[in-house]
Amino acid sequence: MIKLFDSHAHLTSDQIFSDVEDVLNRARDAGVDKIVNICTCDVTLKRGLDLRKKYDWIYNVASTTPHDVVKDGERLFPLMAKHARNGSLAAVGETGLDYYYHDESKELQQHFLRKYFTLALETRLPVVIHCRDAFDDFFQILDESYMVEGFHAPGVLHCFTGTLQDAQEVISRGWYLSLSGIVTFKRSEELREVAKIVPLNQLLIETDTPYLAPQAYRGKRNEPAYLIETAQLIADVQGIPLEHLIDVTYQNACRFFNIN
Repeated sequence: MIKLFDSHAHLTSDQIFSDVEDVLNRARDAGVDKIVNICTCDVTLKRGLDLRKKYDWIYNVASTTPHDVVKDGERLFPLMAKHARNGSLAAVGETGLDYYYHDESKELQQHFLRKYFTLALETRLPVVIHCRDAFDDFFQILDESYMVEGFHAPGVLHCFTGTLQDAQEVISRGWYLSLSGIVTFKRSEELREVAKIVPLNQLLIETDTPYLAPQAYRGKRNEPAYLIETAQLIADVQGIPLEHLIDVTYQNACRFFNIN
C-alpha cells in the first residue's frame, strides 16, 4: 500500500471546504496518508484547526500570503503568531514575495517576509515560501534574515516555478524544493529539467489544491487524490521506481514538518 504526503493543499479554502470530507475520502482511497493544509486568513485558520481535531493526519500551516499583505498583513499577523507560538502549526507560511501581479507592494511584502522569518526563528518552525518573479530579492532577504549559527534555517520553496539557476540556489542553501502538478504540463520542459536535478533528499511533492491540477485533469478542480500523477512524472524523469520516489518524499515531508 502506497503512502503519499501532500505537502501543500488549501483544504479550508471556499473552493474545497464545502465538500472537504468527500475530498479527504478520495485522498485516502488514492493512498494519501498525510496532508498539510495552508491557512491564509482567519476563516481558513479556524476551519483548519477544527479539521485537525477531526482528522489527525491533517496538519496546519498559516500566514498571510504576499498577495494579501496590503489588505490583511497587520490585522492577521498577531493571530498567526499566536498559533505559531502555541503549537497549533507545523510551519509558518505560505509567506514570501510575488511580483507577478503585485510589484507595487514590494516593500510591504519584504517587510512581512522578514516578520514571518523572525516568527519562524522564534518558534523554531520551518517556513513555507511562495516566490514568483522575485527570486533575487528573496535570496537576499533569506541570507540576511533567516540564519542560525551560519546556516540557513529550514524552509521549502513551494510550487516551485523558477529557473534551473533558481533551483540550484535553493538547493545550495540546503532547502527543500516542492513540485506541483505544473511539472506535468506540456509546456513545462524547463521545470522537468529542474525535477531531474533536485536531490531526492531535498524534494517534496504537493497538489496546491484546488489549483494547478496535473495534465490529466487540466481544467478541473485539483485535489490531493491527484498527487500520484505528479509523483509518477517526477519518478519517470529521475529514472527511479515510483514507490521509491513516494517513500523518499514522504519521509522528507515528515522530517521537514517534524511529524513522527
